[in-house]
Amino acid sequence: MRLVAFKGFTIKVFDLDFVADHYYIKRKTIVEKIHFDHRTFYAKFERIEEPLTPLLLSQHLNRQYTIAVPLLDQGKTNYLVLEYRGDEYLRFTYLVKQLFRTLKIAEYHLYQGKHPETVQVFIEVKPLSLEEADAALQKISDALKEKLGKKWKTLPSAALPEEYNIVTLPYEAI
Repeated sequence: MRLVAFKGFTIKVFDLDFVADHYYIKRKTIVEKIHFDHRTFYAKFERIEEPLTPLLLSQHLNRQYTIAVPLLDQGKTNYLVLEYRGDEYLRFTYLVKQLFRTLKIAEYHLYQGKHPETVQVFIEVKPLSLEEADAALQKISDALKEKLGKKWKTLPSAALPEEYNIVTLPYEAI
């Protein structure tokens, strides 16, 4: 576990920095029903209106809780996220590295999610609006689809409500 710092509302986990004055904790039951774009979402993540503490982060890394943080801050994001969960996670990791080399994307980090077959890819970007981030992720996703069946999600997404544009904190670096 490499927890580096908590400054104000900045959380540093591994090589990632998140700015958040709140966080989300996963519950066993549905905590909120969200209506968005003629669809209904059932959220299991409860929004907690306080900064994340080092103790809570430690409990997350020990798999006692599942903690997520928002990707959007005032409509902008510093990370594009690909989250893959499937049997071909090693192939996915290899393909991502090859694709990023081709696309000249150098600033990215690979992490393991809660389960061994879950891979989280965080691409560092200069602050992008939700629409710009969605377009960039669509390009990357389309390129990956040529090599691998789609078993990943991309975040942030304009097709999701703000409460769903959150990412679970990673558990360990790959």
